[in-house]
Amino acid sequence: MVNIPIKVYSATSSKSISFHQLHNNCQTRIKEMRWCPSCDRKVEWEEVTKRYEYAKGQYVILDENDFDQLPLASKNLVDVQAFVDAEQVDPIYFEKTYFIEPEASAKRPFSLFAEALKGKEKLAIARIAMRSRERLCALRISDGRVLLSTLLWQDEIKLDDAPQIPESKISKQELSMAYSLIDLLSKDFAPEEFEDNYREALQKIIDAKIEGEPIEESKPDKKDKRVVNLFDALKASVERIDGRKPSQEVRAPKAKPAKRNTAARAIAKPRTGTLKKGKRRGAA
Repeated sequence: MVNIPIKVYSATSSKSISFHQLHNNCQTRIKEMRWCPSCDRKVEWEEVTKRYEYAKGQYVILDENDFDQLPLASKNLVDVQAFVDAEQVDPIYFEKTYFIEPEASAKRPFSLFAEALKGKEKLAIARIAMRSRERLCALRISDGRVLLSTLLWQDEIKLDDAPQIPESKISKQELSMAYSLIDLLSKDFAPEEFEDNYREALQKIIDAKIEGEPIEESKPDKKDKRVVNLFDALKASVERIDGRKPSQEVRAPKAKPAKRNTAARAIAKPRTGTLKKGKRRGAA
């Protein structure tokens, strides 16, 4: 059994523009507080208790002693329990990513663990206690760093509720044209090529208001939003991307118009901990 003291840092941060809520009459920031409607007064934190509602209006009280007795992984270690192939973990399980580094006294064992993980091209599946609860996590190597990504538990995934792909008759011509579109747009992923246009536009409006400049009104979208033949739409996209002139040789098959669906998905103060590699203690 090897214990490797580590530090955990947040590897991501939100860049969303945040707003404060102000009272429109006096322009004072709104203050939120804990309010008891029965006592009609503000409630201080020391007066608050955690209770679980097991029936309508029926509660059981849980205090700090109850939470301390829970069988959680240690707050000071990451308990490695299995090594798996990366493609076996669906991206839907990944939640938030951190990067970790060893304490000064654990650089050699940490480097050994990282080198072995890189050489075997595996993900290390582990348990870690974070924010007063046990989390499942995956350790992986990326650009010379060890990343820790928290994972959702299996019962937190709701794939069974997701609608299946609808059955529809697709011609060979349509499928071939769709393949051509994918081939033309296939490339290495370069995240720097994609920008948050909404955030940039919002920031421009904010900056203009600060400087007292007029706001440029956005032009209405004049694109034809009617449902068109799928084959024609794919063909036009391929020709536009490929730089070819529209061809009259390929005719669209007779088919019902298909609906177009659109699908979408700070470095914090370090927390000290220990990386523990041991025998699997139970199914994750």
